Amino acid sequence: QVQLVESGGGLVQAGGSLRLSCAASGGILSILAMGWYRQAPGKQRELVAGIRSDGSTQYADSVKGRFTISRDNARQALYLQMNSLKPEDTAVYYCNTSPYRDYITPSDHWGQGTQVTVSS
Repeated sequence: QVQLVESGGGLVQAGGSLRLSCAASGGILSILAMGWYRQAPGKQRELVAGIRSDGSTQYADSVKGRFTISRDNARQALYLQMNSLKPEDTAVYYCNTSPYRDYITPSDHWGQGTQVTVSS
């Protein structure tokens, strides 16, 4: 089972940027799809960005053009570059692995997440 630790969250003003990191160990990150998820107060957890083993990506419409997901297989790390942040992006962000190479869906590997707060 992979172990995941998220970091990089914080408090920023609208229009600012953050870079989230997810460190993985004890797994096979390099061949699995991965994703960043978020959960805002009163809302259901949602997929915001995903990346497959071949490097192809997908994004929620709400973040497309502002967020970029990437992976470093050698370091077993996943990243989310978040630009032009909006108050609506405020949430706890989680990374997760998928049991598949080409289908992005979460496994039960949730970490503690990292809080992102965007002020207006």
